[in-house]
Amino acid sequence: MAYWLIKSEPFKYSWGQFIKDKKTFWDGVRNYGARNNLRSMKKGDLAFWYHSNEGMEIVGIAKVVKESYQDPTTEETAWLAVDFAPHKKLKHPVTLKDVKANTNLAKMELVTQGRLSVQKVTDKEWDEVMKMSEGK
Repeated sequence: MAYWLIKSEPFKYSWGQFIKDKKTFWDGVRNYGARNNLRSMKKGDLAFWYHSNEGMEIVGIAKVVKESYQDPTTEETAWLAVDFAPHKKLKHPVTLKDVKANTNLAKMELVTQGRLSVQKVTDKEWDEVMKMSEGK
């Protein structure tokens, strides 16, 4: 299993709305790096759900339920979408400030490639964020 981080602006699509919907597709990605990450996702992979711009915190975990397919919002075949379902709400949100303050997460893409909307998360980074979400 691989780990990821996906970003959503809460005023556009929040964790709360995702929970109500019970499933969503991740579309509209127009960055090649983020697109390549979508392409690499496999069914069962987990992704941190990050509220960007407003809140700036990891609030939950989504699970990949359908691997990449043609993004339905465009006719360009270069762009992909992935389906997610809610997996788990974090006990305590983990803020960007907390991530940046943790030296074990200094190389995390959330810190080093902050603008990328779909990011890889290493096993060690995943474990560290999960520990932070439990320990506040």
